[in-house]
Amino acid sequence: MNRREFLAGVGGVVAWPMVGRAQNAARVRVVGVVSGASADDPDLRAPFVRALAQLGWTEEHDLRIEYRWGEGNTGELRKQVEELVSLAPDVILARGGPAMDRLSQTTSSVPVVFVIVPDPVGSGFVESLSRPGGNATGFMQFEYSLCAKWPELLKQIAPNVTRVSALRDPISSSGIGQFAVIQSVAPTLGVEAVPINAAKLLMSSALSPLSRIPKQMD
Repeated sequence: MNRREFLAGVGGVVAWPMVGRAQNAARVRVVGVVSGASADDPDLRAPFVRALAQLGWTEEHDLRIEYRWGEGNTGELRKQVEELVSLAPDVILARGGPAMDRLSQTTSSVPVVFVIVPDPVGSGFVESLSRPGGNATGFMQFEYSLCAKWPELLKQIAPNVTRVSALRDPISSSGIGQFAVIQSVAPTLGVEAVPINAAKLLMSSALSPLSRIPKQMD
């Protein structure tokens, strides 16, 4: 299944035409929403409900929204995802990589639309953005192809540069994806790209002043 077909199917769940909706007026559709963040997250609930209302779908009328929150805790997120999937919702909106990761391990049948996921292809959630190939599709957080422009701009500013350093978090999927693109284009510009572990750099900077403190005598 390609992305367009998948989204059309999901759209059939949350945005049926008025005629079809009249025929299914007796059924209340269930939409699940899961996030690893806090229930107080202002960036998800209100905009989502408002967008559904603009499409003619309102809670307590023809739609029930089941929210689940991980509260920043991996164990709690796992519990909430499993509970949500057990309700067999018509579709689930997953916010963030952790929520999508847990969903991908929990269900392969419930349609899932993800948002704010740094690298859905690299994380194995979909085969590609154009042809997801499974029960999930959505929107990635970054457009990695833009990263290729960074060394190009640097070369224009400093034509003689031949070696550049890139600060990154080596355990962050977004950092891995971005540096991979930089590394792929660097040779074509005559530049060597060297990664620097930002976490270690910050740690060494934080410890540096401590190294100048005299040790306490026994």
